[in-house]
Amino acid sequence: MRQQRRHIWMVLIGLFGVLTHAGLAKSVQGSVQEANEPASTVQAVVEDPELEAQVKELAAKLRCPTCRALSVQDSPSGMAQEMRVLIREQLKSGMTPEEVEAYYVERYGEWILLKPTAQGFNWTVWLLPILMLTGGLFFVFLTARRWVQQGQARAEATEGEESEL
Repeated sequence: MRQQRRHIWMVLIGLFGVLTHAGLAKSVQGSVQEANEPASTVQAVVEDPELEAQVKELAAKLRCPTCRALSVQDSPSGMAQEMRVLIREQLKSGMTPEEVEAYYVERYGEWILLKPTAQGFNWTVWLLPILMLTGGLFFVFLTARRWVQQGQARAEATEGEESEL
C-alpha cells in the first residue's frame, strides 16, 4: 500500500514537472518570437507612425489563419508576422486599407474577417440573437401572464369556497 502511494506521488510529481516545463516553454517561445520581431518592423514604427497605426488597425480586423481565435495583430505566430509585414508593404505601395482587406478576403474567403459583413446570409449572425432575445422575452411574458391568471382563478375559487362555508 505504501509503495502504491509512493508510486502515485512520483507519477503526479512527474506530470506536474512536464506540465510546468511545457508551460514555461510556450511562454519562452512567445517571448523569443516577440524578441525576434524583424528589425524592419521596429524601424517602420520609427519612420512612419501613421502607417504603423493603419497596419495595426487592419491587422486587428483580420483573423490569424494559424491561431484562428486571435487577430493577426494579437497572434505571435510566424504566419501572423508575415501577414503584418505584407500588410505594411501593401499599404506602403499605395493600396488602401479596403483594398488590402479585399485582397485577404479574396485569398482566404470571408472567414478571414473577425467581424463578418452584414449582408447576404451573414444577416443571420446579426439578427438571430435579437430574434432569440425577443422570442424569449415574449415567452416569459406569456408564461408570467398565465401564472398570474391561474393564481387569480385559484384565489377566486378559494374565496368562493370560504364564502359558502
